[in-house]
Amino acid sequence: MTTTVAESIDVEVPVRTAYNQWTQFESFPHFMSGVESVRQLDDTHTHWQVSIGGAQREFDATITEQRPDERVAWKSTGGTQHAGVVTFHRLGDSETRVTVQLDWQPDSVPEKVGAAAGVDDRRVKSDLKRFKEFIEERGPGNQTGAWRGEVPRS
Repeated sequence: MTTTVAESIDVEVPVRTAYNQWTQFESFPHFMSGVESVRQLDDTHTHWQVSIGGAQREFDATITEQRPDERVAWKSTGGTQHAGVVTFHRLGDSETRVTVQLDWQPDSVPEKVGAAAGVDDRRVKSDLKRFKEFIEERGPGNQTGAWRGEVPRS
């Protein structure tokens, strides 16, 4: 059973600022619940440590496509199978819609029950709200870093 989550939020920063911050994967623990650490191994590989429902997990992910100010797509290469994309839509000079779509394969019975009950949707929605607070607090142009490279779709 594959679970799909899709959530969006509008943030009061330019698209460049929102995108630049999202490329700083090591900052994800500041706004993503359950994410304990993310290490950027190289331009297209990350290593994650997460705690979900009390279960500690580690996995690697590969960025499969990245276009500045437009999108970042990824897929896991170990652990729980998942893939996703975050897109950035310019709504105005200082407003951006951030949309996350995540597809994943729940492994355990609690994960399957949680997915059926909408826990995943609520978690992504909450994470996006925390991203909004995180990026708006910093203001336009004050992201923690940026990676403007491009990864062509494979």
